[in-house]
Amino acid sequence: MKGLPGSKVSIRKDIEATIQYRFHDGNLMNLALTHGSAGKGQDNQRLEYLGDALLNFCVARLIYQELPDWPEGAMSKLRGMLVCTDALHDWAQNLGLILTTGAKAPKQPGALRKPLADAVEALLAAIYLDAEASNTGGLESVMALVARRHLDAIRSAQLGMWAHGDSKTTLQERAAALGLPAPRYEQISRTGPDHQPTFKVRVSVGELHAEANAGNLKQAEILAARMIVERLDRATNR
Repeated sequence: MKGLPGSKVSIRKDIEATIQYRFHDGNLMNLALTHGSAGKGQDNQRLEYLGDALLNFCVARLIYQELPDWPEGAMSKLRGMLVCTDALHDWAQNLGLILTTGAKAPKQPGALRKPLADAVEALLAAIYLDAEASNTGGLESVMALVARRHLDAIRSAQLGMWAHGDSKTTLQERAAALGLPAPRYEQISRTGPDHQPTFKVRVSVGELHAEANAGNLKQAEILAARMIVERLDRATNR
């Protein structure tokens, strides 16, 4: 975007309130939210590089602590679900992140999905560097934010849950094979605070309907799709 809807100071304060961290150096946060198209000679790519490592470490540490009986392979799969682009994009929206972009920013729908996901990682790096510079615990500050986002999901995780990640594709293929209409997804509601929302989604395939709740829209859609797939499985196996 060209410019921001409101001052950078007010936007920074809103984000600081959401992440529960106050920057000593506001320029670090501004840099974390600067896309390469802004043409200012500096962007958030270096911060994103550092933030990627911090995020993976913090999520891995939480998984290691909270799921002591899980094997390494399962731990890696869960971490991958929590740090993927879609999950980070949802987090960016929950945090209200707004990128500073320039005229060369991509215009097609969804083109800033990956840059917004990268901005979350850049923001984590900015928090780390700012806290380290002020001797207030860089890693601890980042871990606190990551834990608020992911701790509940990690504690409730179940082995094999990633196997349902392709439920939307499976449902689409199953519906086509049975001559049913294509699945339709509808967001019913969004409740809870911005930093920890709950989405309710309904999926419909002809006369079949299912509803599910989750902490992000994509996961709610996957869970609802899985319910329809299971119903179709039961119906065809009678």
